[in-house]
Amino acid sequence: MNEKQPALPHNHGNREENGNMPSYEDFEKLADTLKQLSDPVRMKLFYILCHREECVLNISALMGMSSPAVSHHLRQLRLSGLITSRREKKEVYYKASESRETSFLHHMIEDLLDIKCPAKN
Repeated sequence: MNEKQPALPHNHGNREENGNMPSYEDFEKLADTLKQLSDPVRMKLFYILCHREECVLNISALMGMSSPAVSHHLRQLRLSGLITSRREKKEVYYKASESRETSFLHHMIEDLLDIKCPAKN
């Protein structure tokens, strides 16, 4: 998966061999994940779902949006792996995935917006 580092035309004495350079595909996957959070609606949805599990109707009420519009954004977040869903009878519930990436992104949002996680208050 790692690509071989090309020989550079100039040696400035500061190049170390780095066999751990991620592949283009790794950067592409990361860019796609970050793209999902470049939309303010999806960022807010993700942030909400980092703190609670909710159904589409409740999320729609929290966001002040229609259920179809919320569902569209939820689908994008789910396909990117940032959130998961589970079905209970007729209801589908969403929450943030439990991963290192989602934890990092959750804390990044809090740090950049200078807010504290409700669970920490």
